[in-house]
Amino acid sequence: MTGTHREAEATRRTAGTSHGVDVGQSSGSKAAQATDELLELSLGYLYSAALNTAARFRIADHLGAGPCTAEELAEAAGVDASYLYRVLRLLSTKGVFREDEEARFRLTPLAQLLRTDTEQSLRDYVLVRGEPAFWQSAGRLHEAVRTGTNAFESIHGVPFYDHVAADPELGRTFNSSMAAFSQVLSNTVVDSFDFSVCKSAVDVGGGRGGLLRTVLLRNPHMTGILLDLESVVAEHQLDVPELAGRWAAVAGDFFTSVPSGADIYLLKHVLASWQDDECVRILRTCRAAIPAHGRLLVVNALIPPGNEPHAGKTGDVLMMTVLNGRGRTRAEYEALLVASGFTVTRVLEASSHASAIEAVPAD
Repeated sequence: MTGTHREAEATRRTAGTSHGVDVGQSSGSKAAQATDELLELSLGYLYSAALNTAARFRIADHLGAGPCTAEELAEAAGVDASYLYRVLRLLSTKGVFREDEEARFRLTPLAQLLRTDTEQSLRDYVLVRGEPAFWQSAGRLHEAVRTGTNAFESIHGVPFYDHVAADPELGRTFNSSMAAFSQVLSNTVVDSFDFSVCKSAVDVGGGRGGLLRTVLLRNPHMTGILLDLESVVAEHQLDVPELAGRWAAVAGDFFTSVPSGADIYLLKHVLASWQDDECVRILRTCRAAIPAHGRLLVVNALIPPGNEPHAGKTGDVLMMTVLNGRGRTRAEYEALLVASGFTVTRVLEASSHASAIEAVPAD
């Protein structure tokens, strides 16, 4: 067979592959592979549990000095070596760790995000997803679909944020996880948007202020206000020397009022937590506060069409089970903005987790 024929044959075989199943295979082989894929998918919760376990016992931190065997890691973490090895072996199949020929595990780029000594750490984010508040709700997804009601509230009898407010330890872990996730996304947003023409900002529902902190650090000409619930802003991250005299942390309710007169208003991962009518209330509160020259920047995952995996599709089902919110497409967010008195000026699709919609007050 000539080189050209080999290339043509390779192209034919590649083109005949769909979702990991080669159409050139026998029907029996395709059925077996499909069976394997479906069974693996049905056990997805084990990967989440394994990841949570590795985060809980700080395995990534213990590997910071170099590769270790399961026995060495178990001694450092105070756990059973045999069981730990089996968990790490599973996680290595997903690229979280890597096992070498000497049965030593080492860090990968994914595992680096589980370390506690890095600003990009997502350890708390992984830990909080292992809390009963999340996995119990996921286990009742079928009830949410059957009834069209929030799974979390059917279990606990109160909305998620009320539950978090009543549990200080969960509240600290949850707020810390959101701050860690926020920091990763904040860098993406600030890299994508030009704040040079803005002198002041209000971070609406901004949590501990991760986005506002990044905006102000990158733009020394700006001042900013962080608005969130009292229990949240009490743990803000704005009190650093570089920001002295340039910020204020305000406790408040974005359904009622937000500080007025700023050049830009930031809404990062706020609207996805609420239903459409509640989103319109939040946006109209912002519209009442924003001056004629002001801008609004809505940061959320934008769900694309088609069958490809996307963070927005996963987050949408998370909202369905834990909160009363939902993920949305670009068109759905634009409709909410128009209904609230805004005109969309542009969309910056920075990442699967953080696209930014810029809007201005409608004439």
